[in-house]
Amino acid sequence: MSRSVLSGSSHNTMNLPPDALVSFDFHQRTRLVFGAGMLEQLGTIARELQATNVLLVTDAGLRVAGHCDRAERILTTAGLGCVIYDHVTENPTSADVERCAQFARSQKIDLIVGLGGGSSMDCAKGANFLLTNGGRIHDYRGVGKASLPMLPMIGIPTTSGTGSEAQSFAVIADSETHVKMACGDPKAAFRVAILDPELTTTMPRSVTAATGIDAMTHAIESFVTTKRNAISQMFARQAWELLSESFSRVLLRPDDLDARGRMQLGAFLAGAAIENSMLGAAHATANPLTARFGVTHGVAVGLMLPHVIRWNSVTSADLYRRLNIAAGWDDVSGDEASETLATGFSEFLRLADLPTTLTQAVDQSISSTDLEEMAADAVKQWTGTFNPRTMNAESFLQLYQRAV
Repeated sequence: MSRSVLSGSSHNTMNLPPDALVSFDFHQRTRLVFGAGMLEQLGTIARELQATNVLLVTDAGLRVAGHCDRAERILTTAGLGCVIYDHVTENPTSADVERCAQFARSQKIDLIVGLGGGSSMDCAKGANFLLTNGGRIHDYRGVGKASLPMLPMIGIPTTSGTGSEAQSFAVIADSETHVKMACGDPKAAFRVAILDPELTTTMPRSVTAATGIDAMTHAIESFVTTKRNAISQMFARQAWELLSESFSRVLLRPDDLDARGRMQLGAFLAGAAIENSMLGAAHATANPLTARFGVTHGVAVGLMLPHVIRWNSVTSADLYRRLNIAAGWDDVSGDEASETLATGFSEFLRLADLPTTLTQAVDQSISSTDLEEMAADAVKQWTGTFNPRTMNAESFLQLYQRAV
């Protein structure tokens, strides 16, 4: 059977496992504007949102790349004021969010634009919580903690990774404990997301690799979580198809705008899947790696995912089989399906020159105490509670041991 036939037929909900057709409440909160050159629509869209003075949240690297200045020019040409906060750091902390909010408090802004990777967009969301509802970002950990309206926001990703532009959650690390806090509220969703693949061509190869791997883990994990539903699986499957067919292309031909666009759209759809189904054990194991050893998130979650796929085979092999079909890989069943997906994903890591073991990732020996303490931290991660196979400290320890 041809791949095109398989791709077309698997969009039918009849191909979803029966247990996925559960009750759900779906609300798409974010308007999507997609295409090369669409950044030029920023001023028009901001005016449609009745903005007069815009806070642009970004990082110093994007200022150097010229994207920040271009966005500012578009906004000012449209007759809007623009103030820029460009001090966002990777994996933003509660201190980063507070600094951004403090900067914006005296500026009389009425619209926030998050320009950059997930860090910039999450920092923008976090600052919005504080600017409109007060307190500390810790007060908004969980779901629906904002009691007052929030400022409208536009998300403009310059990477193809987190899918933050499609989500109502900001993931912020506590500055002292380094524990990541998921702060979600429907009011924190971007009103509009602008996906312009031209903005992603300036990414270094290492960033293209790590963010692309991150997006693929989102698609795979969200497809099998205990919270999955027909809508989340539709998004996740389409995301995986787009990402798996385009990842090698963007690594080999960085100026391939079609592949860049497919990666961006795939990352957005994977983010939309997360919004509906959350994530799993790979993300729960990745966060302690980042906190303890400083491993980049995409690298951490990527090296752990093949082990999680094999671990979940007892509950999710048929679902993994469907992802193999979507990628055009071997149509096999049972443990073979899980092994095919895990092996295929590991090949993406090798193609991207990313580590496939913990030892490679941290570039040092890892003690049994390190593994035990990371396992204890992984149990505390919210994402692990949605994994299709129930996890505890011993389960996480086994995953880390397999990954060494």
